[in-house]
Amino acid sequence: GYKTLAAGKIFHRKDKRFFQEYLPTGGFGPRPKKKISQPHGHPLWDWGIFPDDDELMPDMKCAKWAVRELKKKHDKPFFMGVGFYRPHVPMYASKKWFDMHPRDQVKLPAVRKDDLTDLSQYAIDLTNLKHVSPTHKWVKGAGQWRHAVQSYLASVTFADHCLGLVLDALDSSDYADNTIIALFSDHGFHLGEKERWAKRSLWEDGTRVPIIVTAPGFKKGQRSDRPAELLDLFPTLLELAGLPADSTQEGQSLAPLMKNPKKEWNHPAITSFGLGNYSVRSTRYRFIQYFDGSRELYDLSQDPHEWKNLASDPKNKPIIEEHAAHLPKTQHPILPGG
Repeated sequence: GYKTLAAGKIFHRKDKRFFQEYLPTGGFGPRPKKKISQPHGHPLWDWGIFPDDDELMPDMKCAKWAVRELKKKHDKPFFMGVGFYRPHVPMYASKKWFDMHPRDQVKLPAVRKDDLTDLSQYAIDLTNLKHVSPTHKWVKGAGQWRHAVQSYLASVTFADHCLGLVLDALDSSDYADNTIIALFSDHGFHLGEKERWAKRSLWEDGTRVPIIVTAPGFKKGQRSDRPAELLDLFPTLLELAGLPADSTQEGQSLAPLMKNPKKEWNHPAITSFGLGNYSVRSTRYRFIQYFDGSRELYDLSQDPHEWKNLASDPKNKPIIEEHAAHLPKTQHPILPGG
């Protein structure tokens, strides 16, 4: 069997339940006595230069823990979960990471003023009413848009540095040639697109995540445009590790796409947000259906920003029906506290 060990944010909470060895690294990290950029709202919703020392950051503690573990002699196969918090809010990082992204050179996301005119009011309210993040109107009015994007970029760069420490340690370890690496995030993030911030949406910016898998015996530098889900990671790791498949789990092994990135693939990525709200992402399209019956369809090959809702065009009825066939027939009740 495998030895399992992890540190940082792997699951949402109480990660210790799932690993034989687990190191908590300090949650979302140190915070100043007074918020830096957004004075109101949720205590985690803030951004700016803080703290002065990277050693105080949970992600640095997590990275150094992983480095220490990779230097050890392990007498059996092991699974290591390395959970970085950044770029989750608060988007804090030390000054040197901000200096790599001068504020006057930060490129803002492309946002159309009329982007919401072809959406239902339900869709707009679902992703904006009583949300913990600031409104886009406030961010713009407070002159904080460019600063917030800069903070996001600084946070990503810091997290990338921490990841680099781990990968460098792996490359110089005894495990460099027989280790599977899966790099992924838990959700996307709006930075003003669709006139909103954070996750909690069914659009591309809120749902898309990076999934990068490398394993011995596979070509480097391949990329597939086929849809994948986080549900696919577990069956992928089982197959790559030569372990039996688990029929009780959902998801598809991505190993076939690692062998042939252009393989025919009828497994769309399905996301739900609240009762009766779903998105279905195929290679070319994103289809969204809301609880009130309103729908959206985007041709991502022509409209990567999802600016033009095609759902009302009768000629797209076959495409909508094809995607709607993947909508769940039943839905589990929303969990308490969700």
